[in-house]
This record gives sequence, C-alpha cells and structure tokens, in this order.
Amino acid sequence: MKWLLFSVGALASAALLIAQSRGNAYGPSRIWWDADQGGFLPRAEDYDNAEGTAGMINLNGIVRADEHAFFVALGTNGRACITCHQPSNSMSVSAATLRERWTETGGKDPVFAAIDGSNCPNLPQAAMASHSLTLNRGLFRIAMAWPPPSVKPDFTIEIVSDPTGCNTDPVYGLKGTKPAISVFRRPRVVANLALTTEAATGGTRGISLMADGREATLRTQAITAALTHEQMQGTPTAAQLTQILEFERQIFVAQSSDVRGGLLEDTRGPFTLGPESLSEGKSGSPVGIVAALTPDAWLARPGVPVAGFQKEFRDSASRGSAVFLQHCASCHNETAASKPMDIGTANRGAREALKDLPMFRVTCATGQVIYTQDPARALVTGKCADTGAIVPQQLRGLAARAPYFANGSAATLRDVVDFYDRRYATGYSSQEKQDLVNFLKTL
Repeated sequence: MKWLLFSVGALASAALLIAQSRGNAYGPSRIWWDADQGGFLPRAEDYDNAEGTAGMINLNGIVRADEHAFFVALGTNGRACITCHQPSNSMSVSAATLRERWTETGGKDPVFAAIDGSNCPNLPQAAMASHSLTLNRGLFRIAMAWPPPSVKPDFTIEIVSDPTGCNTDPVYGLKGTKPAISVFRRPRVVANLALTTEAATGGTRGISLMADGREATLRTQAITAALTHEQMQGTPTAAQLTQILEFERQIFVAQSSDVRGGLLEDTRGPFTLGPESLSEGKSGSPVGIVAALTPDAWLARPGVPVAGFQKEFRDSASRGSAVFLQHCASCHNETAASKPMDIGTANRGAREALKDLPMFRVTCATGQVIYTQDPARALVTGKCADTGAIVPQQLRGLAARAPYFANGSAATLRDVVDFYDRRYATGYSSQEKQDLVNFLKTL
C-alpha cells in the first residue's frame, strides 16, 4: 500500500497509540476525528464514500495530533480545526456525516456548538430543528458586522424573511448591540492550499480561503477561525499558528478510486488523477483542469482487461472532461477563480428562493434593488455591485463532501450540472450531463 512509506516500527507505534487513545482500529474505519483525541494522521489514507474512496496525502509524512494546534481545542466550545475539516470528507464536512454525528452523540458533539452550528444561539440547542441548516445543508452560521468596519456602504439592507430568527433577534440580529447580518455557508476544503496560496508569504490568490474573500492570508484566516468558530479567548500563539499553517500547506486530498471506474492515478496521460498526483504537481490546479482526461488515466492493473461497465465509465468521464474544458474552465481556472462572481446561487427571485434561508433586500445608491439570500462579498466591501458575489470553491474531493455550492443548495453533482445548464442555457444533452457528472466524481 502507498502509505507504507514510513518504518514498520513507526506504523506499529501509531496503531498502538491510536488504539489506546480512541479504542478504534487504525485506518479508514475511523471516519470522525474528535478534538483532543490524540493519535496519528498517517502519511496517506483512503476513506470510503458513496462513489468510491477519497484519498489524503500528508506530503511531509505522518502527523502526530497530540498537542498539535490543528487537532486540539484552542477555545472554549470543545472544537478544533479538525472538527469542521474532516479527512474522510476531503478536509471539509458533509451533511450526511453531520447527521450521523448527531445520531451518535445525541446532538452533543462540539460541531453543533450554538455559536454557529445552530440556526441561532438563542434557540433550544437540544432540538434538531434548531440545527436544521447544519444537518440538512451542511451550513454554518456566519455573523458579519454591519456596516463593515471602516467602510461606508453604497447600499442599504433590509430583512425580507428570517426563518432562523437570528437576523431579527434583539441580541444577534441587525438591531442588536453589535449589529450583524447572519448568513449560512458550507465549510471550505482545508487542503491543496500549497497550490492555491502563495507559499512564501501565505498570501492568497483568492481561491480557497473564504466564500466572500474576506481573509487576506492563511494566517489571518486561522486567527479568525480560532476566535469565532472555536470561541478562543485571546489569540493563537506564534507556535500554534506555525503548526496550523504548515499542516494546511502540506495536506492534499482528491478522489482516489471510483466504484465503477477503478483506481485512479496513472501517469500516462497529460492529466492524471488522485491525491498523489496532485501532491506531486502532475494533475493541474485544484480549481480547474489544464488538460482533458484520457480514457486510460487510471491505475494500470497488469493482466486485467478493461471492459464492460468499467470501460463505459472511464470513457464517459473522459468525455466529461472535454465538456468541462469547453463549458466550465473559463471560470474554473486560477485566473478567474480568484475573483468573486455572482452565479445566481445567492441572488434568487421569490420563486427560486430557498425557504429555510433568510432573504434580504439590498437597495443600491443608484436605486437598483436586489433580493439576495447572501449578500456575500458586499458584506465585506460595502459595494452594491458585489452583492451575491462568491469566490469559487476548489473542485477536488467533491464526491466526499456533498452538498454543493456555498449555500448547500445542490444535493448532488447532477443538481450542480442542472443548475448551470438552466442558468446559462447551455443546452447539455442527457449524455453530456451524465458524462460531466462522472468526470466531477473522479476529482
């Protein structure tokens, strides 16, 4: 196996310590990491998902979680960075995993902390209904100060509907002592960041940090996350920040096998798949594709012929990569993906509005009126033109972290494709849609 790249003695020690600290077997059967559980995150590991397996690579080798700032609770609510960035979910978290976690812990896992793991902190926290957005859409509450600090907005904002009650709450809402707008978003992937940030400075190209692009560097993002999501008193130490940033820049995730197509990662084609190829810089950007997938871009199995449904899937995924290059790559590339854009998931009319999310009316200084369920970038810049503009997410490990879009509005990858087909009147055939879905599943 690929992960046997460290000594047998180290592996045995890791297995023993994990068994002692967790009571579980070493390996992918352990699908949830608790804060402060200790143990080791191996150099490489695969985790089952509905489409196959998601692979994880620690490029610098096995990671000891004891006293590691990414894995220990820094704040007061029992969370660590790992809580919302699980290896089995490609360093994000899926709605299905959150529902399983609720069942296993009776809703007491720190991931459901009132501050943002519930629809509003003022709700009865023992009730599932108070966490419906987290459980059904994988969303977490993001409270944005309004107006933004040191910014004079060129628009006003009003609350049209508030199903969670947080935006109209006298403490947490727009008229509270610290006025804020609550929006709800999916956790982003904390992996592959060596390819989406400036390694020397920690500065970002705007690709993977936050949906609204509000954090300038991985360092500021880590500090903000500790203060808000972990409710840390004070700020992380220089040593803690170094641990977090070094870990985030060396971990890579991607789908490593497909239940129909087989194992990924061959080196024969111009574009290769899997986390190992990604970590070695052989498979392009995490946010886009640089070359078409060839039908043979799968791990070769000597003496095993490729036929039947396996060949059909591989050929379909190859065709899907060509569809992606033709229709999707103009936005999903490193240049375009650094710019927040309104693709229509946030700015929705009443007919398409998601009934469980708030609705806001933005009135620009020009008189233009925009109805949006997440003003997004505009909450940072105060510019009406930025209403609903969201920084595109990276595309790796999609099969492990449904649902999709920043607001969790697409339950499946087919829903994603159908949305774009309607939004841009692309006119995909049924076959093209399935080919594109199959390709996205391999990423």
